[in-house]
Amino acid sequence: MSGGQGCRITHLFGRKVNANYRKGREREYRSKKLLESVGYTALRMAGSHSPVDLVGFNALGMRLIQVKSGRANVTPAERETLRGLPRPKNATLEVWRWIPRSREPLIEVVT
Repeated sequence: MSGGQGCRITHLFGRKVNANYRKGREREYRSKKLLESVGYTALRMAGSHSPVDLVGFNALGMRLIQVKSGRANVTPAERETLRGLPRPKNATLEVWRWIPRSREPLIEVVT
């Protein structure tokens, strides 16, 4: 089963799934699909608890992305963690924030 294809996960491994988890997961899949639509290979870091939710790459570069939903913001500590990640020179650190009922995320490049 591919995620984000109109299926709504309410139970996973016999347990009820938290609504916030489900919403975040759906936004991650939407972001992944968006990256792929513009020519990136996209990998979702499912269950890793890493500071990066998605990695997108193509022949020109790499994008390390933290996905946020609704009113959630990146904390100063999360921002510092992102800045401290080892990465190639052609990689950007980004925060993609999905506002309710938006078609595309607000994209912030972390410097």
